[in-house]
Amino acid sequence: QTISFKADVQPVLKQYCLECHAENGDGTRKSGLLMSSYESLMKGTKFGEIVKPGDSLTSALIMLVEGRADRSIRMPHGKATLPKEKIEVLKKWVEQGAKNN
Repeated sequence: QTISFKADVQPVLKQYCLECHAENGDGTRKSGLLMSSYESLMKGTKFGEIVKPGDSLTSALIMLVEGRADRSIRMPHGKATLPKEKIEVLKKWVEQGAKNN
């Protein structure tokens, strides 16, 4: 099944990420990552991109929500881990090319 940014990914980001990664959010201030739109998500952080279209294994977004990066920076920071099915939505979207659809 094709994963849609608007219908499938954006609701996950809104529910789990925008508390910190919205305009003036703590996560946005610290990393530069604004997740309120497709364009801002794809822009990444002040350290570089977080989504590598077609590559969920090395995309920082997936590494962070899966806890494969350092545990101190697992996302969402200080909160419960995303449910596996929500992580799968993000992974499939990245694997399908991270399209703005």
